[in-house]
Parts: sequence; structure tokens; C-alpha cells
Amino acid sequence: MQTLPQSALPLSALREDFLCIEQLSKVYPTAKGPLTVVENINLTVKEGEFVCLIGHSGCGKTTLLNMVAGFSQPTVGTIRLDDEWVVRPGLDRMMVFQNYSLLPWKSAFENVYLAVESAYSKKVVAERREIVREHLALVGLTEAANKLPHQLSGGMKQRVAIARALAIRPKVLILDEPFGALDAITKEELQEELLNIWRNHQTTVLMITHDIDEALFLADRIVMMTNGPAARIGEIVQVPFSRPRNRSRMIEDPRYYELRNFALDFLYRRFAHDDE
Repeated sequence: MQTLPQSALPLSALREDFLCIEQLSKVYPTAKGPLTVVENINLTVKEGEFVCLIGHSGCGKTTLLNMVAGFSQPTVGTIRLDDEWVVRPGLDRMMVFQNYSLLPWKSAFENVYLAVESAYSKKVVAERREIVREHLALVGLTEAANKLPHQLSGGMKQRVAIARALAIRPKVLILDEPFGALDAITKEELQEELLNIWRNHQTTVLMITHDIDEALFLADRIVMMTNGPAARIGEIVQVPFSRPRNRSRMIEDPRYYELRNFALDFLYRRFAHDDE
């Protein structure tokens, strides 16, 4: 029986409980005693869903995604991905950071090739190189394949990082403010590209952002965190706009500003930072 590629699966075949985070807490020892960063986090993510996390700095968003990535372990609670316990980093979860994390002495092609070589060690070199070329083309970097990172713009570097992550076909793509350091025009261009790639591959995405408009444009759901320490999930907002999304039409929809104002009220009134 032939197995359909994930991008060809009907929506009814996608699992509702693909990623399960249950009763999750993270506590760090400090000189002043235990510090609870996040507490009692419960979240179920559907297969192929795009989820954005927003909240003030220090609310544990990165800590939470680091645990999903397997970089650190929860003090309490569990994480399951596709019925497997998450206990260490794995190729089924790939993370894209704000600072690109490219090796400066290797070209764009070579940076992606390192990940492909690790994931597909049994493939011959020609097959691995074709996978790299395919994914650089996917993010529009065919002509820049042989350039070193210092020869690339910020947006191009982030495209390399996304190509590297997608090239190993992860079950979950984890994005930690990937567009936070980019100018507004480049940011919007990459948001559009990310949605196109996500729609074609149906990869499950968890993404941190501080930008409410970005979350509304990209996400199926927005998870809003309370302030730390001991941060929790305060609200989960379902984004109602159909896909594919048109930015101009979205902002003309009254629901857009209702949701935007709800998120602003959550962040800047109900859970405003105490500067003192």
C-alpha cells in the first residue's frame, strides 16, 4: 500500500493529539532558592497546525520551546510527539533561532548540507546534494548557494536557517522569533514565504513572536503567556481567518481589530510588566 507524503494527506487524516504537553513545569535552582520559570503548562497541538506563542520577555516562551526541542528537560510533566516521549534533541524537531546560527566559514550550501548529511547518512552524496539544492531553491537562494554568511543579508541568512531546518523533514518546526531582527519589508516577505512553505509541507509549527500582527497573520491559534516567574498559559485565541491569507483583506475585517485589541489588552493591561 502506497503511503501518501504528508503534504498530500487530507485534513481528516491529521492527528488531533500530535504534540501533547501535559502538566509541564520547569524549576531552576538559584542562590535564593528554587525559581519556577513555567508552571502547569497544558497544550495539545494538532498535526500540521501553526501555533504562535506571545508574552512579555521572561515569561518562559523560549524555556517551553527548548523543552519541546529536547534541549532541556521538564522538572515536572511530560511532552509526547507522535506517541513518542520527548527526552532529548532529535531530527523530528528542528529549531530556527533569531540569530541564524550559521557556521561563518561555510557557504549557504555547506550549512544546509551538514544537516542533510546528519539526517540522511545512508543516502549517497549526489542524493544529499540534490536535497540541499531543492531546499535552497524553496527559499529562493539558488544563486546564493556558494556565498558565505557574511556575504548574505539578514533575510537571506534566515532563509538558509529555514532551508536547513526543513531539509530534514522534521515533524515539528520550532521558530524562536525568527524575524525579530529583520526590517519590516523583509519580515513581511519572509512571513509570506514561511506560510507558503508551511502550506505545501503541512509541517507542525511552534513559533515565538512578540508581534501581535505577525501572530494573527501566521497562526491557527495564539497561545498567550502570563508573566514570569511561574508563567502559565493565560489565554488561547483561535484565529478565524481562512487560508490562504491576504494581509490587506485581513486588516479590513472587523474581527482582526477585535482580536488585536484583545491581545493588546491581555499583554498591556491584564499582564502589563511591572517596571519596578
